[in-house]
Amino acid sequence: MHSTRRPYTAARLTLLSLLLLTPSLFLQKDGAAAERAKEPVEIHVDMRHAPQRILHAQLEMPVEPGPLTLLYPKYMPGEHGPTGPISELVALVIKANGEPIAWNRDSHDVFTFYVDVPAGVSELEIELDYLPPRTGGMFGNGPSTSDQVAVMSWNTMLLYPAGVSIHELIYRASLTLPDGWEYGTALRAKKSRRNRTQFEDVSLAELIDSPVTTGAHHRKIDLTGSAAATHRLNLSADSEAALEIRPETEAALRKLVAEGIALFDSYHYRSYDFLLTLSDHIDSFGLEHHESSDNRLPERSLIDDAELNSNAGLLPHEYVHSWNAKTRRPAGLTRDDYQKPYEADLLWVYEGLTSYLGRVLTSRSGLWQSDYARDSLALIAAGLANRPGRSWRPLVDTTRAAYTLYGVPSEWKSWRRGVDFYNEGVLIWLEVDTQIRSISGNTRSLDDFCGSFFGGASGQPELKPFTYDELIQELNRTAAYDWKKFFDDRIYSVAPNAPLGGIDNAGWKLVYTEEPNLVQKDYDETGEGLDLRFSLGIQISTENGRIGDVLPGSPAAAADIAPGSKLIAVNGRRWSSEILQRAIDEAVTNGEPIRLLVENSEFFREAALEYDGGERYPHLERVEKRTDLLSQILAPRTP
Repeated sequence: MHSTRRPYTAARLTLLSLLLLTPSLFLQKDGAAAERAKEPVEIHVDMRHAPQRILHAQLEMPVEPGPLTLLYPKYMPGEHGPTGPISELVALVIKANGEPIAWNRDSHDVFTFYVDVPAGVSELEIELDYLPPRTGGMFGNGPSTSDQVAVMSWNTMLLYPAGVSIHELIYRASLTLPDGWEYGTALRAKKSRRNRTQFEDVSLAELIDSPVTTGAHHRKIDLTGSAAATHRLNLSADSEAALEIRPETEAALRKLVAEGIALFDSYHYRSYDFLLTLSDHIDSFGLEHHESSDNRLPERSLIDDAELNSNAGLLPHEYVHSWNAKTRRPAGLTRDDYQKPYEADLLWVYEGLTSYLGRVLTSRSGLWQSDYARDSLALIAAGLANRPGRSWRPLVDTTRAAYTLYGVPSEWKSWRRGVDFYNEGVLIWLEVDTQIRSISGNTRSLDDFCGSFFGGASGQPELKPFTYDELIQELNRTAAYDWKKFFDDRIYSVAPNAPLGGIDNAGWKLVYTEEPNLVQKDYDETGEGLDLRFSLGIQISTENGRIGDVLPGSPAAAADIAPGSKLIAVNGRRWSSEILQRAIDEAVTNGEPIRLLVENSEFFREAALEYDGGERYPHLERVEKRTDLLSQILAPRTP
């Protein structure tokens, strides 16, 4: 990795200033304090007011008299940025022997608090509330409760003492739920009584890596199959109807477990819990953990065809992360606390390889049919092939700026670029896979690399950081090639053209036809939006007509349509998806411009789009003279 060296004198001054600001963070603990740090911090979270968006925590923390630095987790694993929701921490009270004592927040870092522990005090009592937002925010800082469902992430509910590794700090956690609610988590229950559960002691790192999903409508489904370790699907939903998973979907998820273990040749967990909340009032996303995954989807995701297809790749993606992220993690993303920034250069491995393997497992498990998987790949390829931001921004720059790109507006996204290391990673790792198959005469594949790089003895969780050089070395052991140049050209250099070599090597090519792409069709049906990037050059919200991105050089851009404006009418008639698509079709024969009435910041104007190319959607087409490697890649490995 690249790093910038500071002059020696500046480094010394920086360290000295940090020591002066936060002495307890850097000074060595004496023997008594070190022993005290081994005693568990007790934490109890009361979720009985989760429907009102209030979570309450009480902590009992062993301490030594004197100055103490307490930290609220800032840089959260998997979120790749300083996303700890400190703004929602309220009602912080710290007591010693039952009496409140003063705390002070650092003037430069709002995640750092200072306390002077009085003489004779061996334990602090800490109370705090966390207020999950109703709207806004991203990932762990987004909406996480409804009237019937809640997700609790332990990092939002605690402080921890500075100066001790998060892998050495021990926490003893317990939880109280609303009456009648049930929960799912990777933590192991020690004892339960009514709606209160105490869990086994774990390190702070394991605690924060083990979120809790809970709800009034809850269901557990065993997915173990022939696996040696227990695998569970934990469903929490806003209604009983939402829990009615189809038998074929349940069978596909059971096969996902078998295919995942077959791909990596091992597993590194004692058991695995897929945590899935189904609610329209909680943000939809997924977050990886070692022995579980936090997956959040709309309420009807298991019972509606379009929703099921659109979201089928989420659980496979997060499951892959148990190997690629939690067991093997780029060294720059590994820390002993939650306060230091990450080095995110290798997110194209962490997220990009996971995106590729997640799609492979979605197909091998049967969650996607082959035509849907191909259309998904075609849509990724077409999107990146029409990404003018590639001409100025190398892919690695999107990894280094990742936390600034999550959640950015869709306006001018093709020119700005977003977190492209996800989708571009799919194309790059497909090319790696096909290249290995070509070099080896189709006797080896990326599966072999996964088995050796992520493998080892199954069972206990472990973390083995890796570097870029180690990745290259393992790829060369799989199939000798100049992999460094391969990645340097595609990731560390400006690359105006999308990396479509993997599609070509796999025996297919990207084409555009008037036949709707299956993925785009589902996006339209689920309200995600109407995607006309490859014809008019725009994306439109089917909910409110808002125009998201406008592709530079497209007919919409030539007509001066601004991203963020709102579509009102098409050819003099109130707009709808059907009316706009009909206008595109009619323009082919009548040769007339497509007239759009748009509202931009309360101003109205009519734009005439000169376009007669008809509807245009991306697909993959077979190249008959080449071996169909793609079908081999997507085919299941287990019976």
